Amino acid sequence: QVQLVESGGGLVQAGGSLRLSCAASGGTFSSYLMGWFRQAPGKEREFVAVIARSGGSTDYADSVKGRFTISRDNAKNTGYLQMNSLKPEDTAVYYCAATVGYYRDYRSIDYWGQGTQVTVSS
Repeated sequence: QVQLVESGGGLVQAGGSLRLSCAASGGTFSSYLMGWFRQAPGKEREFVAVIARSGGSTDYADSVKGRFTISRDNAKNTGYLQMNSLKPEDTAVYYCAATVGYYRDYRSIDYWGQGTQVTVSS
């Protein structure tokens, strides 16, 4: 139904910034909540951020509040995650996600991107 492709990951120094993009195709992008999860090796996939269908409301994990900003441009079928003040503990594979319902639990997500690696060096 919906295909998601992330981009923008890479290596960055602690304190630096990175912007991830999520390009959507198929379905109607504006019909879905769009969010980001991340997963480090050996750990569960964890919620990072989500944005409402219209872009009017957002929610963030406590660990990224004040540092990350999620946004979306429905006209471009694209979501974004602006990551500032990056820390080594932010290192993970970041996944774009879309869902019509509950968003905090990765098991409830309807669609996933392939993931993009973010590595923050100290």
